[in-house]
Amino acid sequence: MNLRARILFYLASTTALSVSAGVIVVALAFALYALAEPYVGRAGAAAVVAGAAALLIGLLGVIMASAGKPPKRKPTEPQTFVDRIVEFVRDKPVVAIAGAVAAGIMAVRNPNYLGALIRAFTEGREPPKR
Repeated sequence: MNLRARILFYLASTTALSVSAGVIVVALAFALYALAEPYVGRAGAAAVVAGAAALLIGLLGVIMASAGKPPKRKPTEPQTFVDRIVEFVRDKPVVAIAGAVAAGIMAVRNPNYLGALIRAFTEGREPPKR
């Protein structure tokens, strides 16, 4: 099976699963409506279905938000200079790129700035107190 056929197969199967999920959601909503209608009437049953959908969306939102947070790091031993640079670049890539470009421009214009920049990275600083 070539790549184009595989892509079409995966798209078709994804579409079928999405449609099936939609049918299941509609069927469950109708079942909840039919269950609640004798007790609270048509408007009340519609409100129960809307409330259940809102509760489900809120629960999924909380789960997705908690899944998106990075895990907390444990305090570790003092890091080497290279480890600190790698961690800084990983945490703040845009700032690191901008700093590298600025350091390159300054090093070309005046080599004394390069020494000051290297000292700034190697000396480090105390972590902020909370």
